[in-house]
Amino acid sequence: MITVISPAKSLDFESPAPNVGFTEPALIDQSERVMQSLRKKSVNKLMQMQDISRNLAELNYGRNQVWSMDNTEANSRQAVSAFQGDVYQGLCAWDFSEEEYQFAQDHLRILSGLYGILRPLDRIQPYRLEMGTGLRTTRGKNLYEFWKMRITDEVNALLQEQEVPVLINLASDEYFKSIKPKKVNGTIIQPVFMDKKNGKFKIISFFAKKARGLMSRYLIQNRIDEPEYLKGFDFEGYGYNAELSQDHKWVFTRDQE
Repeated sequence: MITVISPAKSLDFESPAPNVGFTEPALIDQSERVMQSLRKKSVNKLMQMQDISRNLAELNYGRNQVWSMDNTEANSRQAVSAFQGDVYQGLCAWDFSEEEYQFAQDHLRILSGLYGILRPLDRIQPYRLEMGTGLRTTRGKNLYEFWKMRITDEVNALLQEQEVPVLINLASDEYFKSIKPKKVNGTIIQPVFMDKKNGKFKIISFFAKKARGLMSRYLIQNRIDEPEYLKGFDFEGYGYNAELSQDHKWVFTRDQE
């Protein structure tokens, strides 16, 4: 069973990296091709293309110019510790045991506009490139056209190694669009997280993002490799809601306002 999550815009390259080893991204040669297009963009073009402030554009223009396929201790760190944000606050990987890091390495993948797909311990360098960015490359007008079947092929190779060929989608719609569902050689399960607001269950973005990280943590800490056990997820008050769930769309709700 494999789980996919999204990356984060905010990064941490300042705090000490976990001392658990590292791996290299599988599609790093493709990342270089993406970066060849990205580093040509001026500060003004980055502002426009990525809808960011001048300060952020200047920061990322500098990052793009120094980005390299050669990862070192000085310029990179493990993806799972580099990404910050709501999902990663829920995942809380900084206190994983070595065994939990290894399970995550085998069963968790991070989708990325620049790197395509990452293992938690794959080393990355600072960047900002959302999957939905309209970056024209030699393969098309955006990153979906660039990656085409490459990410799906990686997912299928992973699923082929699993006893239970199931893909748990905990990524955002923007990132999961980089995978071709009809081409996935396995069952796709889509967890949905709802919180009660004004007496009704609704998807609240902030809470849903954190819940994706919480569920990833639950899967890792409990070494879950069969989907049925996913229904036992109960972190921070969530519980499986059979009434609202259907087929492979599993709904988890939290009652407190």
